[in-house]
Amino acid sequence: QVQVVESGGGLVQPGESLRLSCAVSASRFSVYAMNWHRQAPGKQRELVAGISNGGIPDYADFAKGRFSISRESGAKTGYLEMNNLKPEDTAVYYCRVGGPIGDALVDYWGQGTQVAVSP
Repeated sequence: QVQVVESGGGLVQPGESLRLSCAVSASRFSVYAMNWHRQAPGKQRELVAGISNGGIPDYADFAKGRFSISRESGAKTGYLEMNNLKPEDTAVYYCRVGGPIGDALVDYWGQGTQVAVSP
């Protein structure tokens, strides 16, 4: 069974930083890609950033220059460093990992971690 657990969320003031972590617990599951999404109240879930094994990180426009995704190729732990946070970054942040199960590529989601940015 594959479990994805996010951590590191919290309440911060505008301009501050947070580092989110995503940990995958499954000894036989190979992580090919890790992505961060977020969902603000009343809004649809949106992609924040993603990275695949050996690939170049990809960011949503709002995340470019402020957020940084990292994960060593093949590792089961990754991070989302968020700097210069703004109130509009307030959301639940979810980690989604993809990898092979048999012949299929399967995605797994975590339960999310709350990020609140407020003066």
